[in-house]
Amino acid sequence: MTQFAAPRKSLGQNFLQDPNIINKIVAALSVGAEDVVLEIGPGRGALTERLLDLTKDLHLVEFDRDLVEYWQTRQESFSGLVVHGADILRFDLSQITQIIDAPLKIIGNLPYNISSPVLFHLMKYADDVDCQVVMLQKEVVQRMSASPGGKDYGRLSVMLQQRYDIEYLFTVPPGAFFPPPKVESAIARLTPLTKINHPVEDNIVFEKVVKQAFSQRRKTLRNTLKGILSADQIESLSINPTARAETLSVKDFVALANLAAKDV
Repeated sequence: MTQFAAPRKSLGQNFLQDPNIINKIVAALSVGAEDVVLEIGPGRGALTERLLDLTKDLHLVEFDRDLVEYWQTRQESFSGLVVHGADILRFDLSQITQIIDAPLKIIGNLPYNISSPVLFHLMKYADDVDCQVVMLQKEVVQRMSASPGGKDYGRLSVMLQQRYDIEYLFTVPPGAFFPPPKVESAIARLTPLTKINHPVEDNIVFEKVVKQAFSQRRKTLRNTLKGILSADQIESLSINPTARAETLSVKDFVALANLAAKDV
């Protein structure tokens, strides 16, 4: 039996060990034999071992050098296993997507301390992705899937929902991990929209408008978007300048951003 080093707190390592939860997560990705799968942070292989039974083409992105070495030794037994020793935030997924004929499927237990940056990084490749099933801190999944009007609705909700259909699948208790984290976790499935309902003219402007609007949640759009759009411009879109960001829909934010993009 392989002797692994103790989980590294500096890397946010909490290894999944509950077989029922593991099976539910893998089932949510609906992997077929011909699918190409990318797993982010395979760790000790809780998900990986199941995936190796389901697909002939599995890519792993792992940052921990010791774990990279371990998975490289496993390549001898699985010809379709490819190990990438890399930081996912710097990993170019196009080196995989450009050589495959079908959309990529992504799965992973994302490091909680960098979960939002990872989600935004993956969004760059949404056109080449079938779906992604990820484990995150519960409150992050709540924010991702939140509807307008609530305290969980914010920048992450708007940015991701403009591009994906997001499903909160189920909650994972701390006891399902070793060592148990201090927070609850949850599984989300993000499926890129085949038809984007609210197209963005300029992604940089869209990100700026959304970030600025939520920068001070208690302030109105008239104040938070000052310097980007005037109250008259906001009102021209049938949006109340005295409204707060959390009350606006994704459609509203896209309309604001597209109007702002005309002045860039």
